[in-house]
Amino acid sequence: MKIVWKNGQATVRDVYETLLDRRKVAYTTVLTMMKILETKGYLAKDRDERAHVYRPARAERVVVRSMVREFVDRVFNGSAQPLLLHLVRDRRLSEDELDELARLVKEAEADKQ
Repeated sequence: MKIVWKNGQATVRDVYETLLDRRKVAYTTVLTMMKILETKGYLAKDRDERAHVYRPARAERVVVRSMVREFVDRVFNGSAQPLLLHLVRDRRLSEDELDELARLVKEAEADKQ
């Protein structure tokens, strides 16, 4: 998705070649993932000569929100707290990020009242 968002559109070959710069991946794996993303409504495809050209079907923030929600539901039974605890304990959040998170929590609590 990041590659398609960055470029505005991409073929499976474009995504495959970009990913190869970072890690070894099979072309068929990229093809399968892009078909799944299309089925979920995250990508749309157009036919351009011989190749399908994929473009984002939804805004990045909408897709990320949906994917995170799906992940939290599947892995953490719908509760974000275990995810956040894991990120804190695994030191995946910097002090600045923790401070920002605390500020956002206080803001959300104030909005509830």
